[in-house]
Amino acid sequence: MNLFSTVYNQFLKLVPRRAFQECVDHHNGDYRTRKMNCWAQFGLMTYAQVTGKISLRDIEVGFANKENHFYHLGLQSAAHSTLADANAKRDCHIYQEVFESVLPRCRDLAPQHKFRFKNPLKLFDATTISLCLEMFPWAKFRRAKGAIKVHTRLDHRGQLPDFVHVTTGNTHEIRVARTLEIEADDILVFDRAMIDYKWLNEIDEQEGYFVTRAKDNMSYRVLRNPEHVLPELTEQARAKGVLKDQVICIIGTKADDIPIELRLVTYQDPETGNIYAFLTNIFHLAALTIAQIYKARWEIEIFFKWIKQHLKIKTFLGTSENAVMTQIWIAMITYVLLAYLKYQTKCQYSLLHIQRLLRENIFIRTSLKALLNAALGDALRQQATLNPAQLVLRF
Repeated sequence: MNLFSTVYNQFLKLVPRRAFQECVDHHNGDYRTRKMNCWAQFGLMTYAQVTGKISLRDIEVGFANKENHFYHLGLQSAAHSTLADANAKRDCHIYQEVFESVLPRCRDLAPQHKFRFKNPLKLFDATTISLCLEMFPWAKFRRAKGAIKVHTRLDHRGQLPDFVHVTTGNTHEIRVARTLEIEADDILVFDRAMIDYKWLNEIDEQEGYFVTRAKDNMSYRVLRNPEHVLPELTEQARAKGVLKDQVICIIGTKADDIPIELRLVTYQDPETGNIYAFLTNIFHLAALTIAQIYKARWEIEIFFKWIKQHLKIKTFLGTSENAVMTQIWIAMITYVLLAYLKYQTKCQYSLLHIQRLLRENIFIRTSLKALLNAALGDALRQQATLNPAQLVLRF
C-alpha cells in the first residue's frame, strides 16, 4: 500500500505552514474568506506555475478532474471567478513575506560560489516585461506602451534572488539600486548604466565592494599602478588578457561625489578580442579576477531568461496591479522551492528537468526524493547500457 501523499502535496510542504500563516495573519489575509483562503490560493497558483497553466479556466478544469488531490487545500471548488477575486484583493505583500521566509532555508543549502575569495558575490540588474497599456493602465512605460521592471539582486551562491522589487517600466534601475542594503565585504556587480558616483562612494563607506564597467566618457587621472602587483604576476596577467591595471581618481565635476581612489582594469577578451575597462574599489584581488567577477554578471541574464521561459511571469492571470504582483511573487517562491529541492536532495538534474519531472508526476503518490533519485538512476543505467555500435551511422 502506498502511504505517500502526492508529489504536489509534498512540494507545497516545502513551505512551512506555520511560517506561511504568520505572513497571512500579519496582513489579515484570511479575513472574511469563505470559499478560498490564502493557502488555497497559493496552492492553486503554485500548481499553475509548475504545470504551466495559461489561464484561470485552465486551472479550474485541471482542478475539476482531480478534486481528490486538492483535499489538503481545503477546497471544494476552484472557480476561476473566485481565484480571480483572490488574486485581485488579497494583499500581494503576503507572498512577498513568504518568499523572504523560505529564501534563508534554501540559501543555507546552496553551494559556495566557485571563486577562491570568500566575499559574498551579488549581481544586480533588471528585466522589462511588456504589457498592454489598455489592459494594464497602471503600468505606464511609454506613450502607447505598458511595462513593468523586475529589479533583482542575485546571490551568485546558488543563483538565488535575495532582493526583488517590481516597478513600472519607466523607473530607472539606479533609483532601486540606491535602496539596496549593502553588507560589509559584499561584492556588488552591475552594469555601467547604473553608475552614480555618490552611490559608489556610499558602497565604499559601508565597507562593501563593487565591480562595473567604466563609462567611455569618464574623466579620471592615473595615480599609480597597484602596489601589490608583482612584475612576474603582471606578465602572467598580460598573457591572459589584462592590458592595464591602474589606480585612478575621478576628476572634473564629479570629483566631489567620490573622493576615493579607484582601480581601473583594462582587459581584452582572448576569444572575441573586445576590450573592456572595469571600475572597482577592490585592491586585494588580482586584475584577472576582477575581469572574471564582471563576467559572472552574465548569470543574472541567464536567470531572467529562465524565469521568463519556464515560469508564468510574461502572461498574467489578472490585470490589476495586485494580481500581477501576486503572480510574480509566487513565481519567485516556486523558483526558490525548485532550487531548495535540488540542493536538499543533491540532485544533479537542472532546475528545468526537475520542474519537468514535477509537472509530469504532479499527482503521483510517491516520495519526491525517490522520484528524483529513480529518474537519475534510470538515466545512468540507460547511459551505461548504451551500445556504442548504435551510434555509428551506416550507409
